[in-house]
Amino acid sequence: MNRFLAILTPVVFIALLLLVWEIACRQFAIPAYRLPPPTMVWTALVANAPLLLASAWQTLQTALIALVIASAMAMSLALLGGASPTIERALKPLAVAAQVTPVIAIAPLLQIWAGLEHPQRAVIALAVIVAFFPIYSGAAAGLKSADPDLERLFDIYGAKPIQKLLRLRAPSAVPFLLEGHKVAAGLALIGAVVAEFAAGAGGVQGLAWRMVEAGNHLQTDKVFAGLLIMSLMGAGVYAAFELLQRRVLAWWRGR
Repeated sequence: MNRFLAILTPVVFIALLLLVWEIACRQFAIPAYRLPPPTMVWTALVANAPLLLASAWQTLQTALIALVIASAMAMSLALLGGASPTIERALKPLAVAAQVTPVIAIAPLLQIWAGLEHPQRAVIALAVIVAFFPIYSGAAAGLKSADPDLERLFDIYGAKPIQKLLRLRAPSAVPFLLEGHKVAAGLALIGAVVAEFAAGAGGVQGLAWRMVEAGNHLQTDKVFAGLLIMSLMGAGVYAAFELLQRRVLAWWRGR
């Protein structure tokens, strides 16, 4: 019963918000190009579903490619840092700089370097930058989370530093890596969307570009339809990584 209420409560609340939105748009005669009612957004979603879904798939592919690249880079650099404190000290400022630098600020540079005829490369690069830090930070923290008693046990048996890194510290980092990837997956999607906005060209046929295109033609209902798809896509990515995290952690703890 409690689980049913937990599901029903947000559904009812969202339905009430939509009802208030619909009534307000009709009662105050708000122009559709300013704020379309939910029924108009639904009509636009149904009418443009094939195009919007194809563009959403393009954006999702970009985010997943960026996540794979960011994961490989972050874990490799974290392992190097775990093997050598000197390397870690050298890498940390660069990782922090990549995190705090707004992607919009470097978007023009990446577009030039990628070539104006290859905007997709710039979009992937920007999404990689956004997704990199959570994975690197999680991996770096996880490598330092090994049980000190086990560290001493490895020392007593004369384990080499590389053996301690791969057989003790790396397995200890698994929960941190999973959490980092879950956060990075959402950020990769956000990064891909922001990068598509920054690209400002139809060469990247992603969902963000469709929304920009619709906004330029004052098709606000289509913009809201794109936002709805984007929100559902983000929630789906988060839920998928949440499920993956639970499954892998259950296996990891069993090991």
